[in-house]
Amino acid sequence: MRWSTRGSSLSLALLAAVQAFGHDLITTKLTWNDDISRLVNRHCSSCHRDGGMAMSLLSYEQARPWAKAIRNEVLARRMPPFDPVKGVGEFRDDASLTQPEIELFVAWVEGGAPEGASVPAPHSAVTQPAELTCQGAAIRVSSSSVLPRAVRLCGIYPEGALEVTALLPDETVRRLIWIRKFHPRWNKTYVLRAPLSLPGGTRIVVSSPQGAAARLFINH
Repeated sequence: MRWSTRGSSLSLALLAAVQAFGHDLITTKLTWNDDISRLVNRHCSSCHRDGGMAMSLLSYEQARPWAKAIRNEVLARRMPPFDPVKGVGEFRDDASLTQPEIELFVAWVEGGAPEGASVPAPHSAVTQPAELTCQGAAIRVSSSSVLPRAVRLCGIYPEGALEVTALLPDETVRRLIWIRKFHPRWNKTYVLRAPLSLPGGTRIVVSSPQGAAARLFINH
């Protein structure tokens, strides 16, 4: 999970949320030790740790002052940062939260963000994955291109907000990736969970309101 510093308004909102967080009434059975620390370890610790890219959230004492800011960021799906829209394409190393996980964060915060009595599981830092784990040539598509031969698609690097679709010769439509809100700060090559075989004659269509292109990493 990586906090955005692109605007003073967000910084002020986070500060206000921290200052507003006081001794709230506890109305939930969810606790940091039993429920929330595991989510933070799994989804946030690669950045939010001592020596990481952002402030540490690995202990209750570190995370509690940020509780309402965390709730706001996960509700807006700004954190953890992952640009592809859910349900379009399947990618490795997806750190984004599921809807039930978002609801756990929200219920914990709105219930007073209690620590809990049990001892949390030992923290195991999440290692940063390699950006590209597929090997192959890259083709850049800015609007539309037809594949002259069969390929195996293994990764997509978006250059802006866009949607990439594959139109197969048998008229099957495969939506490959959709970046609705593009954040250059954390952009990367999105590696498919499993390489996708595309036959020759497949048309790759890139739709972008800003005319952005995409680089496709393929094996013949």
